[in-house]
Amino acid sequence: MRIEQLEYIAAVTRLGSFRRAAEELHISQPALSETIRNLERELGVEILDRRRSGAKISDEGRELLPHMISVLEAVDRLRRTAGDHHSSARTVRVGAVNSASTPLLAPAIRAFRERHPATQVELIGTQQEVIQRLILDGGVDLGLVSYLEGDDLPPELDTSVLVRGRPVLCMRPDSPLAARAEIHSAELLEQPLIVMRSGYTMHRFVHRLLAGRVPAFPYATDGAELGKLMVAQGLGVTVLADFSVIGDPLERSGEITWRPLADSDTSVLLVIQRPRSSAASPAARDLREIFVARARGYEAERARDEAAGDAAQRKPVAAGRGDSGLAGSSPVGSSSL
Repeated sequence: MRIEQLEYIAAVTRLGSFRRAAEELHISQPALSETIRNLERELGVEILDRRRSGAKISDEGRELLPHMISVLEAVDRLRRTAGDHHSSARTVRVGAVNSASTPLLAPAIRAFRERHPATQVELIGTQQEVIQRLILDGGVDLGLVSYLEGDDLPPELDTSVLVRGRPVLCMRPDSPLAARAEIHSAELLEQPLIVMRSGYTMHRFVHRLLAGRVPAFPYATDGAELGKLMVAQGLGVTVLADFSVIGDPLERSGEITWRPLADSDTSVLLVIQRPRSSAASPAARDLREIFVARARGYEAERARDEAAGDAAQRKPVAAGRGDSGLAGSSPVGSSSL
């Protein structure tokens, strides 16, 4: 029995095809098939169920699969440990959607660099689907992606919620909509609306919110950061998760602001994902723990800000004073991470 035989079976099981597995492993399909056949003959068990439509793990193979995964994980740990000893500098690769940059990404990496000054962090900003494919293929160690509450989570990935937010409308402070306490979806139809391209979570949300209605002048853009820049330049408004706007440099400088959507109770979840079936390096595990800790602090700070805002709205006006209390309600102040 050879380790590569187990790796080949794992690849065919994950991809559901000898052809795709051979392409990923950079070997010929006959060589892949023969290598797996040799292991099946050695064990006396048909591990894969071969069909015209593809290949999947057989009932007998399913019983052996946990043991094969344990062996592969042990080998992976051995290789990673040897790599750690061989080189003092490592690289942790992180795939991230744009919405993660404001509340967590930069602060977490700054804290990680203080603990691991010799370890490089490679950031890959792209769409959620690409990030998840990179996680499964080993192209990144961790992924920061967003979901709408109720979305199905991929079972092959370990997923932990970091931040729970809500969709808001992002606009310039001089927009007429900024005078409103909240915005109704019908009002978006009258605005130049900057919509994320297909493949982004907020693209799905906006189409669901508008229910087939088309804005007067829609734009399509690639990611939250570009959307916020377009808003700051006066090109329109956009719908983003609140944690992507609150604390953003453009929001802190007063170039953009936000208002809640009146007719939406959808939650947006920022999550961190990693492979479920492979062991992470010590550096990747440490970075994940930093993200989780930063997320707890961020959520606690948001809760304090919201509580302070509620208390300020309930505070009575002192008798005999000339001021009239709060001039109006406004969104929660920016968070500083």
